[in-house]
Amino acid sequence: MLDFPQQKKTDNHLYVEETDAPLPEVLNPKTRYAFFSTLATGGKSLIQSCRDLHLRRTVCYKTLRTKYQKDPIENKRLLREARICAMLQHPNTIPAHEIGRDNRGNYYFTMKLVHGYTLREVLNYRERYDLTQLMDVIIQLGNALGYAHSVGVLHRDVKPDNILIGPYGEVLLLDWGLAKVWHKDPLRAEDNFEQTEIDNEVGMTGEAKLQGTVMYMSPEQIDRDPEISFQADIYSLGAVLYEVLTGSTPFQGEIVRVLMDQIRSDIPKDAQSLGGTSVPSVLADLAMRCLQKEPHNRPASAGEIVRILKENWVSGSPN
Repeated sequence: MLDFPQQKKTDNHLYVEETDAPLPEVLNPKTRYAFFSTLATGGKSLIQSCRDLHLRRTVCYKTLRTKYQKDPIENKRLLREARICAMLQHPNTIPAHEIGRDNRGNYYFTMKLVHGYTLREVLNYRERYDLTQLMDVIIQLGNALGYAHSVGVLHRDVKPDNILIGPYGEVLLLDWGLAKVWHKDPLRAEDNFEQTEIDNEVGMTGEAKLQGTVMYMSPEQIDRDPEISFQADIYSLGAVLYEVLTGSTPFQGEIVRVLMDQIRSDIPKDAQSLGGTSVPSVLADLAMRCLQKEPHNRPASAGEIVRILKENWVSGSPN
């Protein structure tokens, strides 16, 4: 379990005045949420915290930014994300509570609000944490992906920014907005928004949004391969593992096109040679296997990765 210094404080104490407050005789869904506060503004979505006046809890409220609220494709994406979050019943995913329309008829959905740090924030201070602690994060991430894959969901956006670590060691895989699910009939054509977006939108940090994502994309995802499979998430998981072990992403660069070419054709430096003798060979080999160009050369499943990580890798080889 990661022990965070100066953990973010929240007032979550329960009082009888909250638990026993009567419900109004008539429940108006349009006045259920109040006291909104912006948590983050993404490329196309707005994430806020707000108070659920019916259940007396603070929740996460996600909707589209104003300029995308009438976009049918983005509405379909948001609807899909909400339902995927609701249908994924696993300790390492964030449950959705409710989906609806606001006073103007626009989609929104609410989720569990978890305070904590992203793996990106943790890696900014990587030297503070023992490798065993960090491997526990990867194990829980692997469990989330293993479950999602077992029910037919490909995440497609696994990266440190989308991995949240809560104050009690819980690890949650966030942001299923790019997730892929398949038709019951395999012969049906793909929806018109199935291809992964590649744009040059600048994020809140001033860095190119794509650059932050493309570093963790598999070659087949970059090439928009229509035969993409769960192995794409295995590659991304390997890229995260590689960064945890070495402090560096498998490929670096300022130009997106160059990064994409490297991912397609170059072999990253061996994780152990880059990370030094403190990186056990079992973990270095696992990261490099995940980063193979051909999907069939990667570990067969997230479950296989989890099994290796639970072995006695400290000694250099699993038992």
